[in-house]
Amino acid sequence: MAVRNIVPFGDAVLEKECRKVEVFDERLWQLLDDMKETLAKAEGAGLAAPQVGVLRQICVIDVGEGPVELINPEILKTSGEQTGAEGCLSYPDMWGMVTRPMKVTVRAQDRHGKHFKFTGEELCARALCHEIDHLHGVLFTAHATRMMTTEELQAENEAKNQRGEKN
Repeated sequence: MAVRNIVPFGDAVLEKECRKVEVFDERLWQLLDDMKETLAKAEGAGLAAPQVGVLRQICVIDVGEGPVELINPEILKTSGEQTGAEGCLSYPDMWGMVTRPMKVTVRAQDRHGKHFKFTGEELCARALCHEIDHLHGVLFTAHATRMMTTEELQAENEAKNQRGEKN
């Protein structure tokens, strides 16, 4: 495994449509392993293949319950709504107020090509939407009602902590 460089905002690769994965081989497995290692080192909630310069429909999500690999994911169902601060590993130290579904069900393939369904709520739902958007060249800034300063983010997190909510 290897930590890959994360593509920064401004790079055109982040705004391109990714191609579906059709070959499930050792190259794919290596990419998935590298993405999981890169995500862990960056301490993020999700990472999409274009963020490491690969235009394939692949993302990895880890919101503290272990990594989930999603290949060719598509959103099947959403419900509820949440609005909160959202960031991106390709946009270090930048956050925006973004509204996403509270619950999301996706259909995807695993590293062997087998189809499965996965449902995420709260942060996981946000991460699923965010990373699947990346696969279609859509950045979180397109959904942001406003961008936030570091101070605003810290103040929001402190207020959530005082109310006993998760960040």
